[in-house]
This record gives sequence, structure tokens and C-alpha cells, in this order.
Amino acid sequence: MRNLLLSPIAMLLLAACAMGPDYTAPELPQPDELVRAESGLYTTEAVETAFWRRFDDPMLSQLVDEALDANHDLRIGLARYDRSLALLRQSRGDLAPRVTLEGGVANQRLSADQMPGGSRADRDSDSIDAGVAAFWELDFFGRVRRSVEAQRAEAEATAADLSALQVVVVGELVDTYFRLRGLQEQLRVAQANAENQRESLALVDARLDAGRGTQFDSVRARAQLESTLSRIPALEGEIAAATHRIAVLTGKSPGTMVAMLERPAPPPALPTRVATGLPGELLRRRPDIIAAERRLEVASARIGVATADLYPRFTLTGLLGTQAASTGDLFGRDSETRLVALGVDWSFLDAGRVRARMAAADADADANLAHYEQAILLALEETETALARYAQALREREHLVDAAVASADAARQARVRFEVGVIDFLEVIDAERSRLEAEDSLARSHTRSATALVGLYKALAGGWEG
Repeated sequence: MRNLLLSPIAMLLLAACAMGPDYTAPELPQPDELVRAESGLYTTEAVETAFWRRFDDPMLSQLVDEALDANHDLRIGLARYDRSLALLRQSRGDLAPRVTLEGGVANQRLSADQMPGGSRADRDSDSIDAGVAAFWELDFFGRVRRSVEAQRAEAEATAADLSALQVVVVGELVDTYFRLRGLQEQLRVAQANAENQRESLALVDARLDAGRGTQFDSVRARAQLESTLSRIPALEGEIAAATHRIAVLTGKSPGTMVAMLERPAPPPALPTRVATGLPGELLRRRPDIIAAERRLEVASARIGVATADLYPRFTLTGLLGTQAASTGDLFGRDSETRLVALGVDWSFLDAGRVRARMAAADADADANLAHYEQAILLALEETETALARYAQALREREHLVDAAVASADAARQARVRFEVGVIDFLEVIDAERSRLEAEDSLARSHTRSATALVGLYKALAGGWEG
């Protein structure tokens, strides 16, 4: 009888297969070129993953290192990855038998109706048992194997999520740091112009006291000074906000980095050439695309899990133990117990619900495929836009450099001409206002160029090792 039972089991094991489609990763498109990658500005050399180091700013490098070590979003992402690995170990454990140790001690008393004529002592009994039990799902149709496949792909997707989060955190930190330095430069410009305007006001007041000026010139000079001074509090507020944000990104309390960052530093020198890598490497590097592709395999494997429910589920149960009425007899020759059982669970009458789950799994796979294809398009869009923005920001900055130099020269000439009486003070005020606007625009432009560069590195997946 035992041979008759084991023969079909052996045949099923030999013929075992996993239900559902065998996953094959879609082929990534291979763009011939990045359309916006201007030859004079961009090169096809390998992307700089630690791109922040090229700015030769020790404080920036220190901040990035602290963020990678202590940022709370990254800690959350790492915990999610650890969780996915734990679930993968659990799912792999389902491939092997589950073995448990069992034991118990019981005292039982039967009622007088259950044991007529028996004394109270006769109706009392003790029972002691101990044993090893094993339960094993015989994975003939691949339900367990597909579950392991799905969990493995989910763990890999979670790892890619962590890499994508690292790109975001590093990018935001560097972006905020550059904005902080840009705001400090704008503050310096405003304070320098305010000082020049104080000198102009003092000059006008001196001329007025000497009888060579007018009250109108003095009022206009004071109004110009107060207008410039009004910019300073707003800039100081934005500097405080950027400082607080950097502290939180590095895992610290918002106020802890004020002393470290309050001393101004020059804005970063921008590179004349940026390495973008080969176009085909971009899509293979992007962690968001990797995560989307891995979740496509998760969805594919879950089709197999749902399909396997159409077929019977075989389980093998075994028990080897001992049972006796007293501890002295527990391991005696006649106390041995054992059990071997083959179970079959087949919900063939519930096929409608199973097929509904299969249809849902198919729909999930279609959605994940669309998400993967969309991720590719968004990556290309983000990269092309970042390339264009950085190139345009550099061209804008070139013009603003010339405008700032010309405006400063015009303001100096206007003051000289006013002092010798060639022009009135209204023209001086207008020249100084133009100078302030030009220098402020130049500072803003440099910040925009720096943040556009950070956006480009983020699009190229700079900030993590592929």
C-alpha cells in the first residue's frame, strides 16, 4: 500500500512545474543620443556618482556624508529593505518542511456516565507525550516557488527604492546648500549696495547743509536706501529656512547647524564640461527604472501563485513521538507513536473565485508594465529637460555677468558726474537701482545654474553607486 502511495508522488515530483508565465525582463530601449546634450558642454564620459566632491567644498562633503549616515528618510528606507529581506527568508523557509517539537502533560477524569461502575480513582488518568512533528507542502505546481520568486523580486525592488531615495536626499541636500550660498551672496550684494547708498545719502545731506543740494534729493536718497534695506530681512529669513532644512536632512535638530553655516562662503564654481555617460547607460543606471522592472517580475510571479490555486495542494505530515501514563514509561518500548499522512486540498468547486484572482493578477501585471514603460519615458524627459535647463542657465549667466559689470561702471560714473554737477541726483538713484538689480539677478542666476546642475546629476542618477 505504501509503494502504491509513493509511486504517484514520485511521478508528480519528477513532473513538477511552476504555474504561470516564466518572467523575461523587457528589453530596454537604447537611445542613440540625448538630444539636448550639447557637444561643447557635455561629454560621454562616465557619470560622476559622488558629484558633490568636484566642487572641492569640504563642508559640503561633510554634510553629504552625515546625511547618508543619519538621514531619517534613508533610515526608513533601509528598514524597509531589511524587512523585505526578512520576508524573503521566511518565504524560502516554506520550501522545506516545518519541524516542531511538541509535548504535553494531561490529567483527565471521566464522568460516572462515561465510565459506569468505576470508582473516582479509576476514572482519573494521566497522560504524558512528547514528539517531533513535520509539515511539508509538496510544491508540485509551483505555488511556493512563485511566492519565493515574487518576494525575491520585491526585495530587489526595495533595494532599488533605497538607492533612488539616496539620490533624492543627496540631491536635495546639495541643492539646498547651493541655494543657501546663493542667498548669502544676495544678502552680501544687498548689504554692499545699502552701504553705497548710505554714502550717497551722506553726500546729499552734506550738499544740502552746504546750500548746494535740495530736500528732494535727500528724500529720494533715503527712500532708495530704505528700499534696499527692506530686502535684507526676507533674505535672512530664507537663509534661516535653508539652514534648518540642511540640519534636518543630516538627521539633526533644525537649530544645531546655525553656527556652522552662518559664515558666508562663495558660491560654487560651475564646471565647463559635464560627464553624462553614454545614452544607453542612463536607463540601466536609474534606480527608479530598476525598481519598476523588479516589480514587474513580482506581478508576473503572482500570476503563477494565483494559477496554482486551480490545482490540488498536497501536504505531507509526519509525527514521531512517545506517549505514556507516567514519566518512567515515556521512553519505554511500547510507548512509541508515529503518524505519516498525505493530505490533499483542492478547491475545484471554487474555480470561479480562483479565476477572478488570476484576472486580478493579470491586471496588476499590465499596470506594472505600463508603470515600467512610463518610468523610462519620465527618465528620458527629466534628463533632456535638465540638460536644456543647465545649458540655458549658463548662457543667461554670461549675459548677467556683463550686465552687472556695466551697471557697476554706470553707477560709478553717475556718482562722479553728479559730484561735478553734470547730472542731477535722480540719475544717480536710477543707476544705483540698476546696479542692485543687476548684481542681485547675477547672484540669483548663479544659484539657478548650480541647482540646475544638481537637477542634471539627479536625472543622471548621481549620488549612488550602480
